[in-house]
Amino acid sequence: MAGRIEDYALIGDMQTAALVCRDGSVDWLCLPRFDSHAVFAGLLGTEEHGFWRIGPAGAEGTPPAPADRRRYRGDSLILESEWDTPRGTVRVTDFMPPRAGAPQLIRVVEGVSGRVPVRSSLRMRFSYGRVVPWVHKVGDRTVAVAGPDSVWFDTEAETHGRDLTTYSDFTLAPGEKIAFTLSWQPSHLQAPPLPDPDGSLEATAEFWDEWVAQCTYHGPYREAVVRSLITLKALTYAPTGGIVAAPTTSLPEEIGGVRNWDYRYTWLRDAAITLSSMLRTGYREEARAWRDWLLRAVAGDPENLQIMYGIAGERELGEAELDWLPGYENSGPVRIGNGAADQLQLDVYGEVTEALHLAHMTGLSRNDYASTLQVRLIKYLETHWNEPDEGIWEVRGPRRHFTHSKVMAWVAVDRTIKLIESGDAEGPLERWRALRDEIHRDVCEKGYDPERNTFTQSYGSRELDASLLLIPQMGFLPPDDKRVIGTIEAIQRELATEDGFVLRYPTAGAEAGVDGLEGDEGAFLACSFWLADDLAMIGRVDEARKLFERLLALRNDLGLLAEEWDARLQRQVGNFPQAFSHVPLIDTALRLTASGAYGG
Repeated sequence: MAGRIEDYALIGDMQTAALVCRDGSVDWLCLPRFDSHAVFAGLLGTEEHGFWRIGPAGAEGTPPAPADRRRYRGDSLILESEWDTPRGTVRVTDFMPPRAGAPQLIRVVEGVSGRVPVRSSLRMRFSYGRVVPWVHKVGDRTVAVAGPDSVWFDTEAETHGRDLTTYSDFTLAPGEKIAFTLSWQPSHLQAPPLPDPDGSLEATAEFWDEWVAQCTYHGPYREAVVRSLITLKALTYAPTGGIVAAPTTSLPEEIGGVRNWDYRYTWLRDAAITLSSMLRTGYREEARAWRDWLLRAVAGDPENLQIMYGIAGERELGEAELDWLPGYENSGPVRIGNGAADQLQLDVYGEVTEALHLAHMTGLSRNDYASTLQVRLIKYLETHWNEPDEGIWEVRGPRRHFTHSKVMAWVAVDRTIKLIESGDAEGPLERWRALRDEIHRDVCEKGYDPERNTFTQSYGSRELDASLLLIPQMGFLPPDDKRVIGTIEAIQRELATEDGFVLRYPTAGAEAGVDGLEGDEGAFLACSFWLADDLAMIGRVDEARKLFERLLALRNDLGLLAEEWDARLQRQVGNFPQAFSHVPLIDTALRLTASGAYGG
């Protein structure tokens, strides 16, 4: 049975990632890319759908014990888990070396004290747990083959097969080590080179040491900021610069519910705000790589901007359901692909333009096509900004005139005007200044409820929406505007939980609400960080700091956050770890530091 979402650790090689549970079980791994089929899909089903557990050997029939301690080795993605047993202590070190050839998952088991019996149980199931591969020996190596994929298993430990599972049983004394390596290779190619676990571990540690050393943030809560930056780096697909929203699919926003989506793609919105955080903490190369990815992804058809693309810029992300998987804690359906790719979300134009603007303002090397793209996007918005859309939250109900979408259309026009004013682009300046004023006036007249002194989710509605918290952050109105303060206070009254965490918008429970879906969801962590930002901006700095610290306390023991927090069950929900949670954590830390919220 899969663990709680917060029981998992992330390891990865900037091309794919694995989730490792407290009990030493790898329950999720897609090879060779984030969006490839899973080799271990036990996270969304049962052990029959694939897992790899290493830990102290227990009596047959007893559940595996969780590690007594676990940590990342320094500022890295090298995971160390330790078990204390009556016979002694054993450590498992898990990592995926930044890739030079075949993708590898390496697990090194080491005796710390006493003599500890250890078991490795490996059950590979290709195609999201559906296909049992052909497992056989090639010399001293074991290979599992199914269709186009092969996974090679290398270890010095003796192995034996039983019940379509590969086992290794051994005992370790202090200082003794056994390494295990899984390497993926297309099945029509020759075997990948023999692994070098010690050399790979040293190279992986060196990579992360050098990468983290580039961080320019040295303020309060640096540990949380750096761990979030490492997580964002781990979600970056190195060959292209694309950034996945999360490495998982279908982890539910409500346990037992249907709000289960595939996040293994590059949302322009998520990637744009990730670029912003990277730039402000010293990571210019990642920002440049994402900008180049964006220019390739939208090349030739920028007017038909999609809200998301594949990690190499693919446009076709057709959605399907995997009916052989019961889902995480029976939260079905399990979905792969994402039908929201075909939606119209006008706010994306604003997020992309804001990211390109920030890159320009921070001195990222000039790219003429980036400026041309920005102008072309505004030419599209000029005739489409006043259309209804599906909005930032990808509703599957009717299109509406979402207030946040109009605000972000204003942002897109405003930032492009600034680009033209700087002399780095050409465009109809006066016409677009008039357009900017028109959009601003439209939002203030149609998206604002003067009786309640708050902006609303969509034109003519009474519902609130946490995306309205971005109005002052985007510069649409100043923080001291009474309409901004009224909106913040209304969201606190109507969308906040007892702990002060924020829901995205009201959901309708068993009925289909504005988003066209049944059921509810947890507090959205990004929105909760946005509230902390806004509170700091309107001078309620102490309140902002306290909310920020409560949000930090929701992270798991390794500093990782999912998409949402279920206040009733007191647990993380949604895909994990989530870029859209870690980015605003960084942003809020930077804002609070700048506001003097910390005393020392």
